[in-house]
Amino acid sequence: MPGRLQTYASFVRVSHSVFALPFALAGALLASRIVPLTWSRVGWIVACMVTARSAAMGFNRLADATWDARNPRTASRELPRGALSRREAILFIVVMSVAFVWCAAQLGWVCLALAPVALAIVFWYSLAKRYTSYTQLFLGLAMAVAPAGGWIAAGGPAQIEPWLLGLAIGAWVAGFDILYACQDLEFDRREGLRSMPVRFGVARAIAISRGLHLVTVIALALVGQLAGLGTVYAVGVGLVAVLLVYEQSLVSAADLSQVKRAFDLNGWVGLLYLAAMAVDVYVA
Repeated sequence: MPGRLQTYASFVRVSHSVFALPFALAGALLASRIVPLTWSRVGWIVACMVTARSAAMGFNRLADATWDARNPRTASRELPRGALSRREAILFIVVMSVAFVWCAAQLGWVCLALAPVALAIVFWYSLAKRYTSYTQLFLGLAMAVAPAGGWIAAGGPAQIEPWLLGLAIGAWVAGFDILYACQDLEFDRREGLRSMPVRFGVARAIAISRGLHLVTVIALALVGQLAGLGTVYAVGVGLVAVLLVYEQSLVSAADLSQVKRAFDLNGWVGLLYLAAMAVDVYVA
């Protein structure tokens, strides 16, 4: 059983939860300046994020299984190598989706009503590469749901801050996914798949990625200004900016050998941002 659990954890890349989860919690923290935030509500927010992300990642792996089997970079994933069957994958997706809706219901009728919409958004990304070159922007949209969802789940009122935070994470994720997609350029062209590197070429795609990361930093700074956050938050945003600049410095059109290293740096962005916000809101 532990080995099977490990297979499922690898199937949905549990470690990649560090991308969206910190921003969902950051959205809730922002709202907590206005409405009380209980540990119980935080627990349900985390449960929603884990189940929604697991369902979305499982759907992505299922939708891409045929291409993954033909791509040397992804052929060792669980479905192509037979570690999981399609039936097991479908059952997992259904269970996680139902669990997400149930967890959302614990946060109130608004979250329950929005749960199917959230699932539709995160599932669509996995199909986007068949129909549009702007696949990476749709991944950004899927991840941008996290901070807005955290804000709504915490009971925050209608304000612009969570949407700016959503813009920040959406631009950040789209930016690093563009870099990641560059390494599959030839495969995607051969298979007729669409992406921004395929449409614009590597050099222009990297330039777009850098522009998106600039949007991220500007949006994060605006969140701090509008929310009245202080020095600790500003330092955190500055450190995020440094990380993103370093990430971009590792990748160029002439050298894509460091794409994986650049991608892995993103695991620190959300954690650093959440820590800075938490200290600013509750300590500073």
